[in-house]
Amino acid sequence: MTPLPSPSVEEELNEFLKSVERRAFKRTVYAVRDEDAALDIVQDAMIRLCSSYADRPASEWPMLFQRIVSNATLDWFRRQKVRNAVFQNIGDLESSISSDDDGDFDLLEALRIDEPGTEGAEDSASRTEILAAIEAEVEKLPARQREAFLLRYWEELDVAETAAAMGCSEGSVKTHCSRAVQALSKALHSRGISL
Repeated sequence: MTPLPSPSVEEELNEFLKSVERRAFKRTVYAVRDEDAALDIVQDAMIRLCSSYADRPASEWPMLFQRIVSNATLDWFRRQKVRNAVFQNIGDLESSISSDDDGDFDLLEALRIDEPGTEGAEDSASRTEILAAIEAEVEKLPARQREAFLLRYWEELDVAETAAAMGCSEGSVKTHCSRAVQALSKALHSRGISL
């Protein structure tokens, strides 16, 4: 059994988790495209950080947390792949027995997280439109480009930290980020948005 952190460490850890929770959730929603699964992944990552790494220096928590979230997301994809393979086989069996039920449904829902602001209504509406366009284009990026982009520019990790969180080389991070930025720039320009 892991000893409980001291009250001051516990308070500092709680503050850290509050500061990263929303961004981690949004990044995970982009990856798994399922809000419930993303919430589970982020909560599990928070629990793991608290139970296994609370004794580490606070300066290490951001990298540890990002790595835990990345690994938990990969685990989720692995479980989905196995589950889908099992259901595909069951579906093949069922379709050979009866072909009246297709069982298809769409789990992807549009992500809308509005942030309060002090700007005027017109500016706020324009900002919301631009953010929605950016989010839509980020969702279209290939998974590794999206992950690198979000870690570098959303989580504000440097190249080395992003490489460590993704489990790849710094050169790969730079390549993924460069391609993501080019793709986003082109897509947004085609929508008439220049940043």
